Amino acid sequence: MKKMSGGQAAVASLQAENVQHVFGLIGSATMEMFDALYDASEINFIGIHDERTGTHMADGYARASGNAGVVLAGQNGPGATNLVTGLAQAYAAFSPVVSIAGSLSSAHVYRDAFQEVDQQALFKPITKKTWTVTQTGRVPEMFREAFRTAMTPRRGPVQLNLPRDVLSEVTGFPEFQQPGSYRSQNVPGASDELIKQAATLLRQARQPVIVTGGGIKNTGGHEDALALAEALNAPIILAPGHGDAIPFGHPLNAGQMGPRGNIVASRLAKEADVILALGTRLGFNSTFYSYDNINQQADIIQVELEPTAIGRYFPIKLGIWADARAAARQLCVELGKLEARAEVDAWTRSYISEREAYLQKRDSDADTATHPIQPSGLYKELRAVLPKDAAVTMDAGTLCLQATDALNYWEPPCLFTPLDFGLVGFSFACGLGVKIARPDRPVVSLMGDGGFGMTISELSTAVDHGINTVTIVMNNQCWGAEKAYQRDFFGERYIGANISSPPFDKVAELYGAAGFKVGHIGEIGEAVHAALDCGKPAVVDVAVDPAALYSFRRDSFKHRGG
Repeated sequence: MKKMSGGQAAVASLQAENVQHVFGLIGSATMEMFDALYDASEINFIGIHDERTGTHMADGYARASGNAGVVLAGQNGPGATNLVTGLAQAYAAFSPVVSIAGSLSSAHVYRDAFQEVDQQALFKPITKKTWTVTQTGRVPEMFREAFRTAMTPRRGPVQLNLPRDVLSEVTGFPEFQQPGSYRSQNVPGASDELIKQAATLLRQARQPVIVTGGGIKNTGGHEDALALAEALNAPIILAPGHGDAIPFGHPLNAGQMGPRGNIVASRLAKEADVILALGTRLGFNSTFYSYDNINQQADIIQVELEPTAIGRYFPIKLGIWADARAAARQLCVELGKLEARAEVDAWTRSYISEREAYLQKRDSDADTATHPIQPSGLYKELRAVLPKDAAVTMDAGTLCLQATDALNYWEPPCLFTPLDFGLVGFSFACGLGVKIARPDRPVVSLMGDGGFGMTISELSTAVDHGINTVTIVMNNQCWGAEKAYQRDFFGERYIGANISSPPFDKVAELYGAAGFKVGHIGEIGEAVHAALDCGKPAVVDVAVDPAALYSFRRDSFKHRGG
């Protein structure tokens, strides 16, 4: 038995989990833990400026690395409450974030003490599980359970609340367990019978389509999904926000589907007679839960690791509770060498021709002549200048929603978005976490001016720790999505829509980062190249036409008659 404080045991638990990076903001409630981190040279502590943005960093790190991202809010009360938005975001994205917060001394609970808030109740709805550690001797147990819960399917964030007295007390601890002794690395495949049934349906299909989502992207299963698509000679369409689940360059990759996708992928979903949903819920962003976006007559085969997602939004022909990557491999083996079928061949040849025409039209229709800069022209320039190995992070908002299927994603995973939480202020901080996970890759974060203004203080974090990402601020001087709704459905009665900002390139320089200003379309390529090569965190402030707005949720305002 080794004697140590609860704070030392907490850090030893992180070491036992092979944690390499902790994002955190110091606070008096967890001083014993920070003091122990001082001696933990193998853990890189990254001091942040806000607990919310630190959670986005941990989220980005988790998604890019496949490991748990760790965030530490040093203070109970306000330090803990600042985690809420970031954890709700991670929860919607099924991102394995282990969040740790100081908590009130046990003797002060329910006494209206300084900075008292019921953290157990606060975090329960937005995490897979929340614990408040009640005994110092159980600190390692609770950390093991936290990492195991975060990392097992479906992955997601967890919250550990550590009272001050638990961290300060000294007690004896046995040897710390390694993750391999209590966390399984195996994922379930499908039963042979279900694979045979699925293969039969796919063999009989005349217009098959594969829809891939996070179940393929987050497991690195793109090669298995592509092998299956090639065996079937079937196009693949992608759930929105997972446009990188399959490399862009493959001819069977149709891009993202649904109301926020492209017309080719969306048509395939509406006309397919058999849809293999491979690791996707067919949820809101893909379908708006409407047969306007998916063929009502199609036989749906849904492969999901989360059983409650199977058949939840649309009736299915066959449900398979299994890991999507494993099921794709099994289906490839079962299908073997399929004989070419004229109907399928015609369907896929027609798709490939349409896809090629769409991509050509996307380039030819891009407006590179109008001033101020138009989004389509900006995205064309970015397609030309971004390296193929770039990782891209995005915010919510009108410009980022337009960009989602307008850029090309070559090396998965390389697209990180707020997904169903639709959060503004996510991209820059997420990009810092992605860069920590993948220092070998250029990381480019797209944001509007409003979202970047929310999180600009983390430029200090980027500069202090040498996290050299490039943030492209698409500056249209407004909250674009909402202004579009006011324009299209509320008679241009603008209120709260317009915003002002300082010159972000100059602000970046004041922080010690590099700043670049783009006022004309011809300056984009040079500025982005320079930002990627400058050896510093960089901000590119791009003046985008404030009138270039688009109403995505037109369904929400049908009652307005717009």
